[in-house]
Formats: sequence, structure tokens, C-alpha cells
Amino acid sequence: MSDTILNSGADENSPARQKLGQQLTSIQVMLAVALTIGLVLALNFSSRISLDRDLARIHAEFSREIDALLARQGELIAELDYVKSDAYVEYWARDEGKMTRDGEFLILPQSVGGADLAPSSPRRWVEFQTTPPQPRNWELWWALFFDEAPPGQ
Repeated sequence: MSDTILNSGADENSPARQKLGQQLTSIQVMLAVALTIGLVLALNFSSRISLDRDLARIHAEFSREIDALLARQGELIAELDYVKSDAYVEYWARDEGKMTRDGEFLILPQSVGGADLAPSSPRRWVEFQTTPPQPRNWELWWALFFDEAPPGQ
């Protein structure tokens, strides 16, 4: 029995057994390399798919923006055609330009309600100052040195 144990120990260290161990190690290395390459390819394809989705979203967004801008361009072209027409010129002359044709009269309302302004009363003009008065030099210096308004104000 002890011979069997000794023989089995010798078989483990035999050159045939060592060769088989090296083959398994090289197969394991090849498998690891193949798995690594497969993982790298999977990550690459995953990133490309993600990038493609982002590009598709950006393309759709720009397509919507282009459609909106083309619609706005159509509106502006239509408005430009109207502004160049005689109908717009007549509209502007009558409405904003306050112009009349021969034989027409322009009527401008004076006020709403009309009770306070009678048609026979003349207009009164009231003058008032819209800008504040400029301070004198000594008031500017006083405010600069003492951080307060000068006395008497």
C-alpha cells in the first residue's frame, strides 16, 4: 500500500502531468484573453448604442427647432409681402400716420367722458420740471466728507 501512495506521488510530478498542467494554464490564459476582448467589445458596442441614442435625441430636437424656424420664416415672409403691399401703406397712412384723402376729415377725440373738457374751452399747458435740481458744490462736498445730507435739508 505504501508503494501505491509513493507511486501516486511520483505520478503527480511526472513530466506528462506537468505538461497537462501547462496546457490547462495556457487554455485558461487564452480563455481569459478571449473574455477580456469580449468584454471590451461589449463595452464598446454599449457606448456606441448610447451615443447613437443621444445623437438621435439631438437630431430630433434640432429637427423640431428647424421646423419651428421654418414656420417663423414663412410668417415673416408673409408679413413682409403684406408690408410691401398697397393695403398696408393705406392702413398705416390712415391709422398711424393720421392722413386723409381729399374730401375726408380727420377726427381726433379729446378725452373720455368729455365732462371736464368742453370743446369751447382752450387747452391749458402746465409746465413742470422733470429732472431733479442739481445740488450745489458745497452740498456735494458735505455729503462726501460726512456721509449725510447737509444741514437745513
